[in-house]
Amino acid sequence: MPEKTENDWVNIANDFYGRTQFSNSIGAVDGKHVRIKMPTGSGSLFYNYKHFFSILLLGLVAANYCFITVDVGAFGKSSDSSVFKKSNIGRKLESNQLGILGSRPLPNDENGKCMPFVFVGDEAFALSEHVLRPYPNRNLSVQQRIYNYRLTRARRMVECAFGILANKWRIFQTGVTLQFCDSTVKACCILHNFVRRNDGFQLEYTLYESNFESIQATETRGNIKGKNVGEYFAKYFTSPHGGVPWQYDKYDLESDLPWESIDLC
Repeated sequence: MPEKTENDWVNIANDFYGRTQFSNSIGAVDGKHVRIKMPTGSGSLFYNYKHFFSILLLGLVAANYCFITVDVGAFGKSSDSSVFKKSNIGRKLESNQLGILGSRPLPNDENGKCMPFVFVGDEAFALSEHVLRPYPNRNLSVQQRIYNYRLTRARRMVECAFGILANKWRIFQTGVTLQFCDSTVKACCILHNFVRRNDGFQLEYTLYESNFESIQATETRGNIKGKNVGEYFAKYFTSPHGGVPWQYDKYDLESDLPWESIDLC
């Protein structure tokens, strides 16, 4: 997985917008617990909240379900947010060494503010200028609900990538020995990208695809810049410039119920 250039990031963002209508997104990020056989004398380091032994696969995924980069080998008890912060991609993002453009206007919003390029994640990730997450809690305004819908629609790419990976390479169903788990998972991720790009399969996208999870109430975290970026995106998604007509059909705006979940993977 070669390092990306400025043009690569722009192409990833344009592909995300074309497929999910979420602009300035340069990747969907999430963690997957990879089951391993119980290591001898490891205590609770590899025992995760799902009650099995695992290592964490942190993946950053493009809109075509290919991995941009992965971080493999963190203890199963580690959180997605802490692993991302300590990973190479997280450290480079924090120190502005990823080679991404500083910011650009959102589509059809030339007279508005320039927004940074962002990763989209779930509620487990800390909010920052370059990492967006859903609004927590259930008492949300229409604007915030639409924002959550649009963000989750983009974030589903990483969920589906993990689903494709686990179903293609059956070793993920049985458990890997600790000695070989890191190299095995990395090899599967590389082969996953190769297959996605070379087997000739093209997935047809529709405006009504979804693979959403309920947004659970969690403690709000993040800095002022990240909050401001999220609020601008939320305002943009309900404006004539950034709104799409079908977004209001996907949710009962008079209730607190989440969108219907449809499994695409």
